[in-house]
Amino acid sequence: MVSGKSDIAAGHEVAADRKRLLAELSAYQAYDAREIEMLERLRAFVAEYATCFERTLAVGHVTGSAWVVNRELERVLLTHHRKLDKWLQLGGHADGDGDIRRVALREATEESGVRAIVPAGDQIYDVDVHEIPSRGAEAAHFHYDVRFAFFADPQDELHVSEESHEVAWIPLAGIERLPIDDSIRRLVAKTAGLAGCGCPAPLL
Repeated sequence: MVSGKSDIAAGHEVAADRKRLLAELSAYQAYDAREIEMLERLRAFVAEYATCFERTLAVGHVTGSAWVVNRELERVLLTHHRKLDKWLQLGGHADGDGDIRRVALREATEESGVRAIVPAGDQIYDVDVHEIPSRGAEAAHFHYDVRFAFFADPQDELHVSEESHEVAWIPLAGIERLPIDDSIRRLVAKTAGLAGCGCPAPLL
């Protein structure tokens, strides 16, 4: 009986998390036509799948990412992902946790070793839907990625996790020299726009 109540409570919590995420996605203003398309795909996915936060959902799952910058908006903390062989923002699987902000912060801390990572704002900062290629017994699937902006100090010590070749602070001005994808370019453009507008940094 206790187990049944626990399962019911967990189900209600996940439903509440999905409802909250859908409300945030509805309020989010996408950056360009490409992000508008991905936002609609992400909203439809969360609305359709009750298990959208679970890695076991074979077609795909919601993930949480952290765009970690210094307060001067000049550098970003990236990981050179071991499996994908690309420089990416920090982040990873929700594994059933519907609080995607918490997921993003947890993954950023685990992947970088930096403890003093703080939110740069209350809003979603970016969304992305991308395919993860098949690997071994794992079939190709999609990550429905929700991204939040955070601040950290480049002087803090870094630790490389087993998932990465390297973790490093990268100057935004030179980031195009690295193997990055279009979603990173979009994140850089957003941050560069804020840095050039004279806005206070916390308005990320």
